[in-house]
Amino acid sequence: MKLRNLAVLLLAGVWQIPVAAAEVAKKASTIADAAPAEGILQVVMALVLVLLLIVGMGWLMRRVTAFSYGNGSAIRVLGGVPVGQRERAVLVQVGEQQLLLGVAPGRVQTLYVLPQPINVGSNSTAEGESFADRLSAVLKRGGRA
Repeated sequence: MKLRNLAVLLLAGVWQIPVAAAEVAKKASTIADAAPAEGILQVVMALVLVLLLIVGMGWLMRRVTAFSYGNGSAIRVLGGVPVGQRERAVLVQVGEQQLLLGVAPGRVQTLYVLPQPINVGSNSTAEGESFADRLSAVLKRGGRA
């Protein structure tokens, strides 16, 4: 008797498998049709959000660093000239003293300490003299402006 009941249940279950499989396949195809569009939309929206975040952080960093380099700074870069592919000579003013620095990747070295400051202003361009010309002239005179 038990074996007969088990056979009936098994046959009833076997007959329902194709019906259940058809329902599952129908639901899966409906989900599969909607899923790629929703997945692509989510990926595009996440990409747009990340790009906006990067642009926003760049703008914010530019605004914040603009305030830290004010005219009231004790150190000012007065000018510079390239002396090689990656090397530069830079004239820096610290308070009342001016320094000629050699700047290379990974290294900054003091080349010369000027005893008297060079007047590097708008008048040098009015005379038609470039910064490089004035700097070389001062160095040839031994640092006297």
